[in-house]
Amino acid sequence: MFCLGIEGTAHTLGIGIIDENGKILADVRKVYSPPLGKGIIPNEAAKHHEKNKEIVLKEALNQVNLEIDEIDGIAYSAGPGLPPCLSSVSNFANKLAKKYKKKLIPVNHMLAHVEIGKLVTKARDPIVVYVSGGNTMILGLVENKYRVFGETLDIPLGNALDVVAREMGLPMPGGPQLDELAKKGKFVNLPYIVKGMDLSFSGIVTACIKKLKEGVKKEDIAFSLEEVCFSMLTEVTERALAHTGKNEVLLVGGVAASKILQEKMERMCKERGARVFYLPQEYARDNGVMIAWVGMLFLKSKKIPKIERRFRARWRIEEVEIPWV
Repeated sequence: MFCLGIEGTAHTLGIGIIDENGKILADVRKVYSPPLGKGIIPNEAAKHHEKNKEIVLKEALNQVNLEIDEIDGIAYSAGPGLPPCLSSVSNFANKLAKKYKKKLIPVNHMLAHVEIGKLVTKARDPIVVYVSGGNTMILGLVENKYRVFGETLDIPLGNALDVVAREMGLPMPGGPQLDELAKKGKFVNLPYIVKGMDLSFSGIVTACIKKLKEGVKKEDIAFSLEEVCFSMLTEVTERALAHTGKNEVLLVGGVAASKILQEKMERMCKERGARVFYLPQEYARDNGVMIAWVGMLFLKSKKIPKIERRFRARWRIEEVEIPWV
C-alpha cells in the first residue's frame, strides 16, 4: 500500500511517497524564497506552488518508479497555514483524487510534524515540543488526542526569530542565521516571559529591536535572544514532563533543528532521567513525507477525517481524533 502526501501550508511545496511500513520512498521539495528582508507573501507563495506542483509530482513518482494509478491514497496539508497556499494544495489534491479515483485524506499539518517525528526517531509516548514559524506548543497524547499543555500567547518562536533576523538584514529563514551569530555573542538582558505554562515572545522581539537601534552588537542580541527563548521553552517542557509522568521529549518543527535548543533540552532531560529525540534537519522542516505518513496512518485505520471545507487555516491539533493509538 502506498500513500502520496502534498505539503503546501507556507513556503515549502513538498511531495512525499511512503509505504504502509513507514518506508520513505520519495521526497521532493521546492521552496519559495521571499525578497531579502521580507516575510512570506502568501499570494506569491501560492503562485510558486501552482507553478511547481506538476514538476514536483513528476519528480516524486520518478524517484520511486511508480505510476499514480499504483497509489492508494492522496493526502494533503489541509491546515493550519496560509489560506492562498492551502487553497492551491487542496485543489491540486482534490483534482488528482477525482481523476485517478483515489481516497482523499485531509491532514493536519501540526499532527504531521509530530507523527513523522515519532516515525523517524522511534519515540513512543513523548512530550512534544513543536516549534516552527507558525506554531509554538507543548503537546502530549492523552485519550486519543494531542492535548496542549502550553503554547505561545502571541507570536510563535520561529516567527519571533525571523522578525529579529529581518531587522538585522539577514536572509530567511532567520533561525539558522541567528544560530551562527550566537556562537560569537555575549549575554545582554532581555525580558523572560513565562505565564504559567504559556509563553510570550513579542515583548522580547521589541526589546531586541530596541537594542539593535541602540548599537548593541548583532551577535550579542542573537545569543541573548536564543538563550532566553530556549530557556523559557525548556522550563515549560520540564513542567509538562513532571505533570504527565512521561519520560520522553520530542522536538519537531523547523526551530527544533537548532543545536542550541537541542543542547538545553538534553541537559534538562538528563537531570530528569528522560530521553530527548530530535529529527534530522531534513525532516524537521516542512516536507511532503510527513503528510504522506499521516495519510497512511488514516488509511490503515480506515477512519479518514472529515472537515467542513477542503482546508482550515486555523485547524488546531487538539481537534483531531487519533484512531491508530
